[in-house]
Amino acid sequence: MAATGHLTRSVIRLFALSTIFACAFALAQTGYDSLDWPVTEEEFNASLPDDVYPESRGRIPLIRREDLDDEGKRAYDSRIAPDTKSRGKLQGPGGLTLNGTRDLSETRVDARTQEIARLVVSREMNQRFEWTLHEPVALEAGLEPEIIDVIRYRKSLDGVPERDASIIQLGRELFQDRKVSSETFARVIKHLGKRDLVDLCRLMGNYTRTAILLHTFDVHLPYYTEPLLPVP
Repeated sequence: MAATGHLTRSVIRLFALSTIFACAFALAQTGYDSLDWPVTEEEFNASLPDDVYPESRGRIPLIRREDLDDEGKRAYDSRIAPDTKSRGKLQGPGGLTLNGTRDLSETRVDARTQEIARLVVSREMNQRFEWTLHEPVALEAGLEPEIIDVIRYRKSLDGVPERDASIIQLGRELFQDRKVSSETFARVIKHLGKRDLVDLCRLMGNYTRTAILLHTFDVHLPYYTEPLLPVP
């Protein structure tokens, strides 16, 4: 009887734990992830986060053709043409990039901000070569040593100027969480605006591509250059 009672209590505890986990999972599976496909457009739109526009299915509205210059209009038209190679059309990366600067060499994102982003990418990808060559560039661009150390050692962002902190947090979330929270997006776009944020994302993509090349081919620093980035 004692053994039966112990078994019964164990089953009850297991059932209780299962119920808790099920409830937690149900709470997590809200909105888009909880949809039972196929769905109607109304059901889909109702599932979107509060900061996502139904028309663009993203956090900024679709760009308007009339707001573009002639070259931009041609790019816009190419993304909606019947024979377009842009699979996402305007509701994908092709449409998003229309909000940015066509030629990144002409971006308004200043050198200091670019170096913050580059160091964040290098830190999150443990890329010593890129970091070590660009830390001096960041210093020349006016990035303070204290902020460089915040990025280098993944320190708290307490005390970091809000604009810089929002960019660092953006990079940390992208590489660590594979997503960007609504709160962080709201902070960074407040400081950068649509155009510069699109440009910054593209620049970070370029830095990531560089890191992939360096990691894949295991490129080392010269023997006379001490690495400036600690890697676990």
